[in-house]
Amino acid sequence: MSHAQQFTFDSNAIAFDLNHRNKIHFNISRYDAAVSKGIDRYQNLEAAKNQAAAIKRDVLNHWADYLLEFEKNITAHGAEVRWAIDTAEATTIVEEILRENNARLLVKSKSMTTEEIEFNHIAEKVGCESVETDLGEFIVQLAGERPYHIVTPAMHKSKDDIAVLFNEKFKTSIESTPEELTEYVRQMLRKKYTEAQIGVTGANFLIADIGGVSVTENEGNGLMSTAFPAVHIVIAGIEKIIPRMNQLGLFYPLLAVHGTGQQITAYNTIFTGPRKTSEVDGPEKMIVILLDNGRTNVFNDSEAYESLACIRCGACLNGCPVYKTIGGYTYDTTYSGPIGSVLTPFFRGFKDFSHLSFASTLCGKCVEVCPVKIPLTDILLSNRRKAVEQNLRPKVEKALMYGFRLLSSKRTRYDFFPGLLKNIGTYPFNFTGWGPRRKMPIFSNKSFSEIYKMKNK
Repeated sequence: MSHAQQFTFDSNAIAFDLNHRNKIHFNISRYDAAVSKGIDRYQNLEAAKNQAAAIKRDVLNHWADYLLEFEKNITAHGAEVRWAIDTAEATTIVEEILRENNARLLVKSKSMTTEEIEFNHIAEKVGCESVETDLGEFIVQLAGERPYHIVTPAMHKSKDDIAVLFNEKFKTSIESTPEELTEYVRQMLRKKYTEAQIGVTGANFLIADIGGVSVTENEGNGLMSTAFPAVHIVIAGIEKIIPRMNQLGLFYPLLAVHGTGQQITAYNTIFTGPRKTSEVDGPEKMIVILLDNGRTNVFNDSEAYESLACIRCGACLNGCPVYKTIGGYTYDTTYSGPIGSVLTPFFRGFKDFSHLSFASTLCGKCVEVCPVKIPLTDILLSNRRKAVEQNLRPKVEKALMYGFRLLSSKRTRYDFFPGLLKNIGTYPFNFTGWGPRRKMPIFSNKSFSEIYKMKNK
C-alpha cells in the first residue's frame, strides 16, 4: 500500500472514531481558551507578528551569513559544530559521539528535530538507553508511539488512558491521579539525570550574534538534561537561526502565546558552550549538530521558501479542521498539520508525500493564526500544482478532471445532459473515493440556465 493509500485508509478509520475526536476536541478547546487569553495581553498582536515575520524573512535573505556567524561565535566559547546534510549523516555523527563517550544512558529533552532523524533508534542501535524527559514525550515513548502533536505529544490520550498505561508498565494504581503519575515520573527521572553520560536537546532558536542555543520548556527537564551529563548534544534545524539575542523579547512571547497560551514559557535557557573552569554545573563538552535534511530544498523553491520561517508553535495544527478530524498519526510524518503538509514533500519526496498537500480545506485558518505570517494555503496550492506537473496524481483523477473540464467549459455541453443522467453518472461516487458516509448531491431535472430562462421570459 502506498503512502497516499495508507493515508486515505487511516483517515477513513479515524475520522469517525468518536472517542478519539472527543479527546482531541476537549484538549484543543482548552488550548483555544488559553490562547485567547494570551492574545488579549497584546496591545497590537498584528504589529508583533509583522515584526517577527520581517526578521525571519531577513534571516532567509542572509541565511548563510547568520549561520556562519553563529558557528564562529559558539565555537569561540568551546563548543563544537557539526553539519549534517541529511538523516544518514546525522546518524553517523551521533553514533560516533555516543561510541566515543562510551554512552550507556542518555536523557533527552523534547525535540521534534531528534524525532526527524529517529534519534532514539540511533541510540538503541549502539546500545545506549535513551530516555525522554518531557512528560508528554515520556508517555508516548512508554507506549511505543511517536509524538502526536509538535507541541503536545500526548494530546490524543486521556488521563484514564495514561493511568492504564502506567499500571501496565509500572504497576501503579489504576486510580492514580495525574498529579500522582507526574510525581512518579519525576522521581524516576531524577535518578536518570544523575546517571546519564549524555544530555540531548533541540533548539527553539539559534542566536547568531552571541553564538547561543535557546531552549524553551515548561517542566525544567531541559535544564536537568544538561546540568549533570558530561556531554551535551544539540540537534537543530538550520532554519532555527535568528540574528540577535535582543529579538528573543519578541519571539519568546509569540511562541508561548501561540503554543500554549502562556505569557512566556516557564523555562527559557540560553546555552553558549560547555561549562567553564570556574563553573560547577554543566557539560564538559557541547556538540551542536546543524541539520539540513531537505531544508535547502525548501529554500530553493521560490514558492515554498517562506515556510522555513516557522517557529514550531503548533498554532496551525490546532486551528486546522483536517488535523482536528484525522489526528496527528494519520499524516505518518514528523511534522503534521498544515506546516507538515507543506514541508514533508520537500523533506521526504513529492513522490511519496505530495498527497499531504491535498489534505486541506484551504479555509485559511492556518494563515490567520500563524505568528510569522507564512502563506500556508498559497504554498499548499503550489505543492498541488507541482504534484500534477510531476504526474504524481492518480490517472483516474486526471481523466475525471479532463472530462469535467470538457463538460463544464461550455454551458451548452453541461445543459445537454438531463438531471437524471447526471445523477446516474455520479451515483458510483457514493461507493468510491467520496466516502461511505456522504452522498453525492442530487442534480435538478432542469439546469440553472433553463430555470433562469423560464423565469425571465
